[in-house]
Amino acid sequence: MTDRQITCCFTGHRSSKLPWRGNERDPRCLRLKNDIANAVRAVYESGFRHFICGMALGCDTFFAEAVIDLRLDFPDITLEAAIPCEGQDKSWDSGDKARYDRILASCDEITLVSRSYSPGCMQRRNEYMVSRSSLVIAVFNGSSGGTFNTLRLACRQGLEIVEIEP
Repeated sequence: MTDRQITCCFTGHRSSKLPWRGNERDPRCLRLKNDIANAVRAVYESGFRHFICGMALGCDTFFAEAVIDLRLDFPDITLEAAIPCEGQDKSWDSGDKARYDRILASCDEITLVSRSYSPGCMQRRNEYMVSRSSLVIAVFNGSSGGTFNTLRLACRQGLEIVEIEP
């Protein structure tokens, strides 16, 4: 098990909650990806080496790709995929599935939190990530949902939070 003091997890909105939806060429999306990459680099420079991603579409994908890119310069970085349930990507389009598979192939560790989908499996995945981390990078627009719940849990557990405006 990786030391919690050097572990950072991520929470953020899916593409549908972002103003540009799935258009990753939108300048606001490009800025957000840059902000995520800068945050990952900053927490790496402060001593974090293990990163956990929940593997959802949108911000989770941007986070995982930023960690993978940074690892090219710093090979001591490890990336863990916390998958909420088998078949997380089963209803995704072929492009999103291919991207998911590329990210999984780059992970050092894959944790399957639940065997099958249930109404609470996404929350259990978030609890898993928070319980193993001391810092959370969050892309949060103030809306209710999984990101809000994860941040509330992180606050209750005393984790440091780096918040990025979408």
